[in-house]
Parts: sequence; structure tokens; C-alpha cells
Amino acid sequence: MTGPLDGKVALVAGATRGAGRGIAVELGAAGATVYVTGRSTRARRSEYARPETIEDTADLVTEAGGRGIAVPADHLDHAAVRHLVDRIAGEQGRLDILVNDIWGGENLFEWDTPLWEHDLDNGLRLLRLAVETHAVTSHYALPLLLRRPGGLVVEVTDGTAEYNRDTYRVNFFYDLAKTSVLRMAFALGHELGPRGATAVALTPGWMRSEIMLDAYGVREENWRDALAREPHFAISETPRFTGRAVAALAADADVARFNGQSLSSGGLARVYGFTDLDGSRPDAWRYLTEVQDAGEPADVTGYR
Repeated sequence: MTGPLDGKVALVAGATRGAGRGIAVELGAAGATVYVTGRSTRARRSEYARPETIEDTADLVTEAGGRGIAVPADHLDHAAVRHLVDRIAGEQGRLDILVNDIWGGENLFEWDTPLWEHDLDNGLRLLRLAVETHAVTSHYALPLLLRRPGGLVVEVTDGTAEYNRDTYRVNFFYDLAKTSVLRMAFALGHELGPRGATAVALTPGWMRSEIMLDAYGVREENWRDALAREPHFAISETPRFTGRAVAALAADADVARFNGQSLSSGGLARVYGFTDLDGSRPDAWRYLTEVQDAGEPADVTGYR
């Protein structure tokens, strides 16, 4: 059996859990060799102190049909990122797909807290983890990606450009971080497009990540039990849905038509025809705008 990404090499930076893991697995399912990075390993956990590890993600990539390679890396460490890219160059001689999914800010932001009341050190740490890491990774990885035409860079964020333009997101630091990543894709599109590569920003919808499921006290198998507490959670999607969006982009010979744009998992499902694991196509950002933010009762009819 061969897949549409056989022979392709991907780096998913920030693949320990959540969207990064879902993306890595779906790239593997399409046949790619996938380097997965993060700070949580079987030997050492990050400050999240959660059980997910990059080795687990690499195993899932291989089980899906690709080749998963786990490389511990703190993407604020320039030397570590340079070594990572040198390793990929030495082992593969190419890089076709770069996914910047580094985040690490779950424990650093305070909901609806103004800038002057928010912990400043935490806010600045969040910006370093969510923005600086992406710039560092792209700085070292893009020369390798540009060795061959057709490379793809995916900047993973929270919210579309349209939604974030008109909506205040959580607090000053969170809002700035997620909007900055959108702008990164726009800027990289200008720099990469003339050189034969494509950059896009991609947002999941309301994602049933490991952390989100834990917050609601459910598992993927019984996630609908959380609807009693939050009915709008019915629009949620698995991390694999975003993974399928990335795999579809990476396999599209005409992906350059999206260069510099802000995209969503739900929007791309309509373009490419993929579904979530349950066969649905949740369109979370349209739902959030038209139903949840509008104060309407929860009803996902026509949105998934």
C-alpha cells in the first residue's frame, strides 16, 4: 500500500499532544516520514506534567502507516533546533512539510484579566513559547525546506484571521499570541511564494484535545457526556480532523492557491471532502459566529 505522501518528510514541531499529535498521525497515515518534537518524553516531562510524550506520538505515526521519529527539543533553544534540522538534513536530505504547532501556554494565561492585572512574567513567557518558538524553528528549517520546490509550512493557531480580527480572545497575551501566528503565515507567504513554497495559517475548531477532555472529565469514547455541562461542545472535533486538513494540503499539487491565507479545519473539509473520525464535518468557526457568540441555543444542525 502506498499513500499520497510516500517519500515526503515532515517536521511537526510541538507534537506531544493535541493538534500536533493529530497532525503527525494523519501525515503518517498518508505515508510520510514524520519527525515529532516536544519537551515531554518518557524520561522527562515538561512543566505541563502530563502523561503524553513525543515517543508515544512517534509510535502512533508508525502504527498509522508512516515512520515516526521522536526528537526531544525545546524550540527556544537555538542550538537544539539547529541540531534537529541538521539531523533531518543528514538522515533524509530533504524537508517537505513544516508544521509549527508549538504552544505550551495552557498554564500561563488568565481568563478575562486585563494586561495590567495579569502576571507579567507568565504573559511574556507565553509569548516566547507561542511566537518566538515558531520564528526560531522557521529560521533554521526553511533553508532545508526550500531545497526542493513545493514545500509547505503550516502555522497552527486558534481562530481564523476574520474571527480574531473582530473578537477579543481571552486576554491581551493570548490574543496577541494567536494573532501573531496568523500574521506569520501571511509574512511567510510573501517570502516563500516566490521561492516555490507555500505558507498557511490553520486553526482547529473546538478541539477535543487530551487537556480539553480532562477539563470536562470525559474521554473520547464518552465525550458527549460533557454536553450536559456545555451544550455547545457538540460542535467539537478530534485532533485528527485538523491532521486530515494538513494531510490534504500537503497532498494538493495546487496548494499554492492558499499561500498566505488563514484556513480552518472545517473550511478545508468542505474543499477536500475529508471527515472527522465519526464521519462528520464540524464547521466550528461558522457555528461560533452564527450560534454560540450570537447567544442562540446549542444546535449543530447544518454545522457538522
